[in-house]
Amino acid sequence: MIVGDLMLDVVIAPHRPIEAGTDVPGHVRFSQGGSAASTARWLARLGVRTTLVCAVGRDPEGRALTAALEGEGVRLRATRVAGERTGRIGVLLAPNGERSFVADRAAADRLTADDLAARAFAVDLLHLPAYSLLSKPLGLAGRRAVELARAAGALVSLDLSSVGPLLARGRRAAVDLVRDTAPDLLFATAPEGEALVGDHRVVRLTDLAPLVIVKRGRDGASVFDVTAPELLAFHVATTPLETTDTTGAGDAFDAGFLASWLAADIAARHRPATLRRAVLAAHRAASRQLVATPRELTL
Repeated sequence: MIVGDLMLDVVIAPHRPIEAGTDVPGHVRFSQGGSAASTARWLARLGVRTTLVCAVGRDPEGRALTAALEGEGVRLRATRVAGERTGRIGVLLAPNGERSFVADRAAADRLTADDLAARAFAVDLLHLPAYSLLSKPLGLAGRRAVELARAAGALVSLDLSSVGPLLARGRRAAVDLVRDTAPDLLFATAPEGEALVGDHRVVRLTDLAPLVIVKRGRDGASVFDVTAPELLAFHVATTPLETTDTTGAGDAFDAGFLASWLAADIAARHRPATLRRAVLAAHRAASRQLVATPRELTL
């Protein structure tokens, strides 16, 4: 089960650096976006039965996005919000691969706690991007989702998602938010983890979650697990890939890790071998996202 955003990505990829006041050649495409939706899509591709709870507008974009996800095998509980358009994200890709974002979240943030059905949370795990805890009313729905999942005996995983929104109200508020969520599993990039703890000692994230996966891009991932009597900490190196667009790779990584980790016996989930396999599975999913030909959405 995933609660969060399903949005339209408007990707702008100039073929050379943008010049003020004039045109440059490039490509503009529409595609499925939203961190929650991208993770759900990859979980479904990996054979995991997955439900996405989200909100979209009553517009062609919302219809196209929901149809595309259902075509990928994702079960949808989509609230269609009257008077709000489906959320959009402008993604500007620089020729060197750097990305900039402009978020117009609109209906994506209009999911409410009343839209959640308790019976739907009888699942193994609830996954949330941090976006699902930050705004209102979506943030209240995210907190309620955690309550319903805990009551049903589900695990909770959380991805820090993005430094800017996470720290918008200060580091203390962000730390309190994660601590209150009390995830069983926490995903973060190295910059996100460092921003949250306030220095380079990302191992301190284990104060907030017993199992922490720090994504390091081309350099693989670090694993910190405090469920054992002594801290388990190790790094998994992976083969770097060259790409000009990393959009969605982090979400695919989360899905790959969760699919492998949940498939393991409960008693084995915190063994180093299991965690290594899960990181490698995560890397494979992220690699597939990086090398895939982008799918354009027909509106």
